[in-house]
Amino acid sequence: MRHRSAVVVSIAVIGALSLSACGSRGEKKADGGNSNSGSTTVVIGVDSPLTGDLSALGLGIRNSADLAIKKANETNEVPGVKFEIKALDDTGKPAPGQQNATQLVGDPKVLGVVGPLNSSVSQSMQQIFDDASLVQVSPANTGVALSQGEKWASGEKKRPFTSYFRTATTDAVQGPFAAQFLYSDAKKTKVFLIDDQKTYGAGLAGTFKGEFTKLGGQLVGEEHVNPDDRDFAAIVTKVKSSGAEAVYYGGEYPAAGPLSLQLKEANVNIPLMGGDGIQSGDFIKLNPKSQGDYATAVGLPVESLDTAKKFIADYKAAGYKDAYETYGGYSYDSAWAIIQGVKQAVKDNNGKVPDRKAVRDAVQKVSFAGVTGTVSFDEFGDTTNKQLTVYTVKDGKWAVEKSGTFKG
Repeated sequence: MRHRSAVVVSIAVIGALSLSACGSRGEKKADGGNSNSGSTTVVIGVDSPLTGDLSALGLGIRNSADLAIKKANETNEVPGVKFEIKALDDTGKPAPGQQNATQLVGDPKVLGVVGPLNSSVSQSMQQIFDDASLVQVSPANTGVALSQGEKWASGEKKRPFTSYFRTATTDAVQGPFAAQFLYSDAKKTKVFLIDDQKTYGAGLAGTFKGEFTKLGGQLVGEEHVNPDDRDFAAIVTKVKSSGAEAVYYGGEYPAAGPLSLQLKEANVNIPLMGGDGIQSGDFIKLNPKSQGDYATAVGLPVESLDTAKKFIADYKAAGYKDAYETYGGYSYDSAWAIIQGVKQAVKDNNGKVPDRKAVRDAVQKVSFAGVTGTVSFDEFGDTTNKQLTVYTVKDGKWAVEKSGTFKG
């Protein structure tokens, strides 16, 4: 969820300097062995918004990663290793995320990190993790530049950080997939484009715009909002007079829900569509008039996958009070990718827990049948799973409208 700025670089540099002051931790091995069981404790960090407007998604990420760790311990997935979770709250903002990254790097038991939710948060963490060779696997980041560099759109793709991976596909396909659906399937040729100016929202809106106009669609208006805005009266007026047949929103559900509701209450009865950042049950809670709105999400619907049946049953049995939400399966698979990386690295190190670099290198080569299908990574650290799904709100729930792979 997603344009590197001078501010971001400055944050990363500060983080890197703080690590230098503390000495190199990238080659430290996990310790904390339990003399009673003969096992060594390996910690998997989790960073996501556990409080605040985006906590529904963040708690689902934490719980799903926690479930993977529990299952690994139950089955003794890595002999001689006991996994633990260290979950930190970034509140959906870069500054706390940067602080969390420094904290996780500073714990020598941490050999991998699941998260974060937001691409803008990830930008503040990547350099810190990479300097320490600490592998990071996000279940939710879709900003393309995170893995392919700032010049990816011009065809110049270069991986910035070898420690960065993700199980979610990118906005390079998500935005265009939504554009193709709106134009070809929903027959909407006039769209009002709105974004929240964050890395994820602006990036997603940009890739949508490129494909929609290429198809022959017309943008009848463009506006930018702030993520914390909740009064959209001025924009509603503009949309109403624009002749738009749909609104495409680049951003997340805390603002998207009220925006859609205010449009409907002003008798602007057109669908609002967004990306995976709005495909949450909380979008519907915020907007009781969301019937007919659309959202794309990465991958195929977890509930429809035979590979996910055990995950869903285990999640329910574990008694988590929060739903696994959009990124549950991808969070489980992110944690499992780290676990498999540890497993291979331990095997290659004569049964002993290795350093972070060995785990990072092993994760690059993992391939396994996960909750969301086959989990593996390409040369950029991106998932090889490029499938997406369009959902629509029907009778108070998100229902599958269409699944497929973007055809560029």
